[in-house]
Amino acid sequence: MMTDSIIEEEAAIAAEQAEEHQGIESRILGRPIGVLPDLRAPIQVDRRASLRSVIDRMNEERIGCVLVVEQGRLVGVFTERDVLTKVVGTAIDLHRTAVEDLMTRDPECLTLDDGIAYALNKMTIGGFRHVPLVDALGRPTGVVAMRHIVEYLVDLFPRSILNLPPSPDLAIARTREGA
Repeated sequence: MMTDSIIEEEAAIAAEQAEEHQGIESRILGRPIGVLPDLRAPIQVDRRASLRSVIDRMNEERIGCVLVVEQGRLVGVFTERDVLTKVVGTAIDLHRTAVEDLMTRDPECLTLDDGIAYALNKMTIGGFRHVPLVDALGRPTGVVAMRHIVEYLVDLFPRSILNLPPSPDLAIARTREGA
């Protein structure tokens, strides 16, 4: 019967989509942070470093986050958001103020072996763009940024993402074409 074949076809399509979804999920969420291709050694600064030197270093390295350390262990983070919300528009002396005075203390951290899903979870729930990565002794090993995860997703779906028109408006014709 026609309806039986339609039902079977719909069930086959649903099963195929579920299998595809599970494959995508394991490729994204089941992988450790360490597989992200553009991770690099973290930029570390001493907690007593001046804000001026830290901001200059962030600009030189073109990064949005530095890890603040004491005796090799992570004690805080200082980000571009801290510059905007705690420094800009204030009378702070950048040369005399230490980064420890404005850093975020005891930040939430992950390891290179934690799953990408955990990074996404921390970033989404906490509103973070950067999450420090540490080893078992609390020593910095890296920083995962939202940019790393987005680039990873683009690499997984290059045709779907890179072949889009330069603007959503360009995908829809404004005038009727043809005869």
